[in-house]
Amino acid sequence: MEKPVTPLLAADIIIEMDDRPGLPIVLIERRNPPYGWALPGGFVDIGETLEQAALREAREETSLDVRLQALLGCYSDPRRDARGHTVSAVYVARASGVPEARDDACNVGVFSLESLPGPLAFDHALILRDFLFFRATGHPPPLLCRST
Repeated sequence: MEKPVTPLLAADIIIEMDDRPGLPIVLIERRNPPYGWALPGGFVDIGETLEQAALREAREETSLDVRLQALLGCYSDPRRDARGHTVSAVYVARASGVPEARDDACNVGVFSLESLPGPLAFDHALILRDFLFFRATGHPPPLLCRST
């Protein structure tokens, strides 16, 4: 039997800084295309769980050791990544300290949800809208068939 051709798998992380007022979030500025500001994250390695990938990517890109709090959702629109069909599991996490840009990040910043930089890469504007719902209600966003 031939192996099926499937989308790539990624894990992204919304990191809330719990040592700062208002729980601002960490975004990275991407070093590589597609450029823009983005949630920390990246591809899952063979032999790695989604949660392990999320923790590793957060550490690699921001130098922060995060504590996963919840799974916000899975994002699978075939157009969400210009490099090819990629499915991402998005986690909400908490951390404290001072993030540092590393690995694929050329810059890192801590932002309130009311003052996000632009442009945001991928479908991260949609993900952050869903996160606003999660933060307000304590529940993940409703499952809807929607495009980015």
